[in-house]
Amino acid sequence: MILFPHAKINLGLDITGKRPDGYHTLETVMIPTDWEDLLELTQAKETRLVCTGRKVDCPPEKNLVMKAFRLMESETGGLPPTLIHLHKNIPDGAGLGGGSADAAFTLRGLNDLYCLGIPTERLAALAGMLGSDCPFFIYDRPMLCTGTGTELQPFELQSGILENHTLAIIKPPFGISTKDAYAGVRPYTGHRKPLTERLALPLDRWQSALGNDFERPVIIARPQIGEIKARLSVLGAVYAQMSGSGSAVFGLFPKTDSDILSDLLVKEFPECAVHVSR
Repeated sequence: MILFPHAKINLGLDITGKRPDGYHTLETVMIPTDWEDLLELTQAKETRLVCTGRKVDCPPEKNLVMKAFRLMESETGGLPPTLIHLHKNIPDGAGLGGGSADAAFTLRGLNDLYCLGIPTERLAALAGMLGSDCPFFIYDRPMLCTGTGTELQPFELQSGILENHTLAIIKPPFGISTKDAYAGVRPYTGHRKPLTERLALPLDRWQSALGNDFERPVIIARPQIGEIKARLSVLGAVYAQMSGSGSAVFGLFPKTDSDILSDLLVKEFPECAVHVSR
């Protein structure tokens, strides 16, 4: 079985509070993109994970994919030995949820491959044990995420927002650890309208109305992220924002030829990974 786990971006990201246990609460809308990894699951003589593509800096048993497999083993009482091949295209440390997508798609793939019959809601609960972004990839559609990110509600974007725009994602040649990003962020204490109301505004007002509460502390530490965001706006992005806890920045451009935009951005950001939606 072959699956294509894909990255996400965040439209707005408000840090709304901090719980007594130290976890932050937030409000954001996540949407799937077409920047994809490749995940292949095959019944085999022994269970092992083979990684190709972008370098993965962790031993196989600590990879979220293997953690997802072991979790599913525990849930079901055992699984057939499985060869897992993960080909990485999505960069790590980017705020794009690549590792979370790989884990969630592993749960989904095992459920289908071995006809386990685990309902979607249970898969999402299992995914939440692996990471706060993981449940989103079980549902795999635009979702309003609240709480610690695991409380999900389907969200309808304005008609034409995605169809009439081209998404570009720029990942600088460094990552941001989620732990470091949270260490620098503080809950917003001012007044602002709910994110859903701000997302209902015309797209040309998003740049001033939306935001990502991780941006300010992350950009202080890594000014290049702010420079990328500013440059995307100069190049014609109607809306540009850092995704998640960084380091990737995305821009929504008026609908244009993907190849032409990709060539332009590769020249503008020669040291960065660039993805333009098809």
